[in-house]
Amino acid sequence: MRIASSQYQAFMTASLQKNQERITYVNQQLSTGDRIQLPSDDPVDSVRLSRLKREEAAIDQYRANIAALQQRMSKNEGYLTNMVNDMNAGRDLLVWAADGANTPDDLNAMVTSLSSLRDSLVYTANTVDQEGRYVFSGTATNVAPIAYNATGTLGQRYSYAGNQNAQNVVVGNGITQVANQNVADLEKLLNKLDETIDALSKSDVDANDPDVRTTVAATLGAFDDALNLVSGKVAVLGGQQNILKTLDANHTNVSLSNKTAINDIGSVDVAVAATELTGYTTALQASYKAYGKIGNLSLFDVL
Repeated sequence: MRIASSQYQAFMTASLQKNQERITYVNQQLSTGDRIQLPSDDPVDSVRLSRLKREEAAIDQYRANIAALQQRMSKNEGYLTNMVNDMNAGRDLLVWAADGANTPDDLNAMVTSLSSLRDSLVYTANTVDQEGRYVFSGTATNVAPIAYNATGTLGQRYSYAGNQNAQNVVVGNGITQVANQNVADLEKLLNKLDETIDALSKSDVDANDPDVRTTVAATLGAFDDALNLVSGKVAVLGGQQNILKTLDANHTNVSLSNKTAINDIGSVDVAVAATELTGYTTALQASYKAYGKIGNLSLFDVL
């Protein structure tokens, strides 16, 4: 059987090109560390890798959301705890004010402390974050939660201007967590406190006056209600942060499992790839040598 020179050249060119392509492919595997360069290399594992990477991207976002949410909750818990401390101090002061042995001067002297406490509660309730958004207005973050009308009727000057809507943050597959807080009903304490400050400010105030005692008693009740309200929020925030901590740990474990699977499925075996590269390189060199020698042969050499 006679093989034409053109046939031989086409055969050798195809062989050389195939070896060169395999060498390039293996070099790409070694340089990127990825076994699968194209989906067609391994369709089944390619789909598995795609799913794992998509899940890993979602977990990264969940963990980022959790980190931001934990920081926000920690700050909110601190603000609310400060409010609880102020309320406890104010309640203690009112218990003292309810003592019938107090003189008018004693009661007048309490006004400064009660006024400072009231202003502190308003200031904390109207706290803004780094972006200038109100923390305790529900979802109405551009509105100060506690509004004050100086011309209003005594006992009605303070009002809640925010809302009680929830801002949900996705922290897992189908799992959300409320990120915001509100101080609705705090205005009730502030209005009662305003009435008490006014009553105790009078120069002739009498600790045993029924109206004064009724006002003080009503404000003590408002303090108890507000303490229950805010302390409950602090407790809820603590529980939510514990849940988020556990959820984040679960995400970490799943992420580690995903990364291990991605590495097992998608990473190239360096030893195997190096062996293949050596084999293809040797075959390519041999093909070049054979091509060179055969190309120099002539029929006249055997005549």
